[in-house]
Amino acid sequence: MARGGTTSYAIRRMRANKKADAEQWNERRRACAHALLNRPWITKEEDPEIFYWIRDQYTELRDWFAEYTGFLLVLTRTMAKLDKAPLAAEPWMGFPEFRDPRDYALFTYALWYLESKTELDQFVLTDIVEQVSEQLTSAGLAMDWENYQHRLSMVRALKKLRQLGVLRHIDGEESDWAHDTQKNVLYESSPAARYVLRHFPREIRHYGQLDEFNEQLVYPETVDGELRKRRHRVYRRLLLEPAVADREWHKDDLYYVVTQRRAIMDNMQFMFGMEGSRYREGLYFFYPELTAECGLFPTAAGISDLVLLFAGELRRRLNDSDWYVSEQGTVELTRTDVEALLYSLRQRFSEYWSKEHREMGLSELAEALTSHMIDWRLGSWVAYEERGERFAVSAVVSRWTADYSIDEEEQGTV
Repeated sequence: MARGGTTSYAIRRMRANKKADAEQWNERRRACAHALLNRPWITKEEDPEIFYWIRDQYTELRDWFAEYTGFLLVLTRTMAKLDKAPLAAEPWMGFPEFRDPRDYALFTYALWYLESKTELDQFVLTDIVEQVSEQLTSAGLAMDWENYQHRLSMVRALKKLRQLGVLRHIDGEESDWAHDTQKNVLYESSPAARYVLRHFPREIRHYGQLDEFNEQLVYPETVDGELRKRRHRVYRRLLLEPAVADREWHKDDLYYVVTQRRAIMDNMQFMFGMEGSRYREGLYFFYPELTAECGLFPTAAGISDLVLLFAGELRRRLNDSDWYVSEQGTVELTRTDVEALLYSLRQRFSEYWSKEHREMGLSELAEALTSHMIDWRLGSWVAYEERGERFAVSAVVSRWTADYSIDEEEQGTV
């Protein structure tokens, strides 16, 4: 009996260890998937743990992204990168540090310059400026480096490359060069320089329309090819956009979402730990806990708090107001309605708001609120010939409410 008991205990222990190992493997896979989806790349030098986890699970990660998104997973001896692109570019997808289209142009030309450099090659800022200028001139374009704003554009482009780890800074500061072109900055190249720009399945000259640049693969003109293309469109939108309502899907894509929702939810939970729920207005995914890898709503910014307060106020007044509610559950408000709701909230809660929001006029505050909601797909402006412009608040907003309360323990210690 003792031997049997010992054997039974050993088996149970073995099973528990296998279960623990499987759970750890799943957690690591999800951590890798989040990192690949939300970072430009992962380098062995800066994050060796995640890098080696990706290398250990490379085949599984590569196959999942290839099967459901069409994204290519690139793995080298020094870095891992998921080559990804959205179906449609949104304003919030750009670099917040950039202020002018010229910044993006110089960012790209600086990458062109770096293509000729090998790892640890050293060069100075004025070398970049000189060769970029020559390339621009050959293309019939020109930069006026006497213009301070043009120099600032180059500074922002180079600082972004530094932040991404593409340029390694050795000595000097770009801002000094912006004020005095006799100053200089010493850099060296990193292995990441060749992996910043996306891989295109065809030569760029074959693309005639801007929206064609979202192409990840060239699909065969067959039934299977069309089904694969549709699956990739759906998963790319679900992974790279905050939310997608039913009314925002193409008809064929919506059919796939509705008929395959259980498989979609299972796949997203398996790879990312995301919880999916089907509502009247659409299929939405949520993270059950906070993650440092991606931006989540509500954000840490005070404007997200105002959106939650706004949602609660909207719910409280909905039955007593004559606002139009669509079949999808969206609530349509005029600019005056939005400002009136914010005025009511300001009267009650402004003491808890930031100084910036307290001092904003109602029109300016409404613009900040609606812009934040648009960025997170929680609302949109709709123009009607007869009724004018309306702000359509997504039905998903009704899932939230918020209020201010004082913690009893804190109240007792004040």
